[in-house]
Amino acid sequence: MSDLTMLLEVGGPVAALGGGAAYARARHPAAYWSTVGLPVSTVRLLSTYGSVMEACGLTVAPSRLRVLAAKAMTRREVRPVPPRRGLLRPTTTGLRIRLRLAPGQEPADFAASAERLRHAWGVHAVYVTPVKPGVIELRLVGYDVLRRVRMPRKIADGFLKVPVALREDATPFVRDYRTIPHQLTLGATLSGKSMYLRHLIAGLAPQPVALVGIDCKRGVELAPFAPRLSALATDPEQAAELLPVLVKEMEDRYDLIKARQGIAPGTPDEEITSDIWGLPEHERPVPVVLFVDEVAELFLVATKKDEERRDEMVTQLIRLAQLGRAAGMYLEVCGQRFGAELGKGATMLRAQLTGRVCHRVNDEASAKMALGDIAPEAVIAACSIAPERPGLAVAGDTSGGWSRIRTPYLSLTDAAETCRTSAGLVPDLPALEPFRPDVPERPVEHAAPVVLPHPVTD
Repeated sequence: MSDLTMLLEVGGPVAALGGGAAYARARHPAAYWSTVGLPVSTVRLLSTYGSVMEACGLTVAPSRLRVLAAKAMTRREVRPVPPRRGLLRPTTTGLRIRLRLAPGQEPADFAASAERLRHAWGVHAVYVTPVKPGVIELRLVGYDVLRRVRMPRKIADGFLKVPVALREDATPFVRDYRTIPHQLTLGATLSGKSMYLRHLIAGLAPQPVALVGIDCKRGVELAPFAPRLSALATDPEQAAELLPVLVKEMEDRYDLIKARQGIAPGTPDEEITSDIWGLPEHERPVPVVLFVDEVAELFLVATKKDEERRDEMVTQLIRLAQLGRAAGMYLEVCGQRFGAELGKGATMLRAQLTGRVCHRVNDEASAKMALGDIAPEAVIAACSIAPERPGLAVAGDTSGGWSRIRTPYLSLTDAAETCRTSAGLVPDLPALEPFRPDVPERPVEHAAPVVLPHPVTD
């Protein structure tokens, strides 16, 4: 009886702790990492650092001075030297450690061994980031941060910058229109493309910018954000009228820039500019962001007359993509497919869109349309996105870099409320006033009285 009692006293708490840890790891991975995963991974990394580096081939031969000193003092065989490591910096999602590379090493050596390091130290993933010549940072991620997306509390945002998603290395994915002016976003139905667009609009709504929308699905995607939109076209006919106005606005801004360049010879060099950002603040026009949802609807034609209108719209979109950056006009083009089969000008327009975001698509050809010309290896990653993970996407740019991202959930009600509260920030652009969407007034809700009135009787 005493043995059974002792077994219950010792085994009960151990079983409870083990079951609680397993439950936390499955349901609350962030809490599990902070309490269990972080200490275990830290001890494992510190105790096996040298042997793991040697097994991965990331060590170098010691210097002659070190060999002579070791033989003179210990008379032992000198083992290869691993890179000198810095202090461990724990985070809520993993660990960070900086390494000083030995002579002859490069960051690509560590990137090729990232999978080995992940298994050796028992973490979810290992990412390598060059910091400066001779120094790299290893970012160890303790769990799958894209399963339940939680954006970091502190994000370096700013004007025309929108933190829209989370990368797989637990860093925020920020849409910076000053750095990447135009972007193409592709995704099949229920892939999370609309959620991505929703985050962009909600992030830009509190900023002093003009938001313009072309939604050929009768406005079902962009109509909820009408209070914050400066213009909205809900079919190809309205888009054909809106695009020439935007091109004329761009040309007027170029005239303003040229007038600034033609000032007196004695003007300081810092006052001569080639875009609107060099203009004085009181002369600078407000930036314009154009959202095009289901861009394929602008290319589809049924008659000869529609074909002429299509060619005009495509030409105007190409002009905005080629010349809009300097005028402070940016494009956000969304669709399910976007390739040469849409018609003349499609490939030329796609070439002007620097940023690429590909959600789950229905075929490999669609992924190649978005990523094949900038990062061919990212096409495989885009084709492997499961339908059970809406919002997961592969983001890349024309530099060749790419990463997996996922947008957090944002309800349509919250995004629409953000646009409604920011309706006072709609800039005054007279040219776009005829295209301003009608916003119905919300009914006034009267609060119920605390005390119910009673009729007065004689």
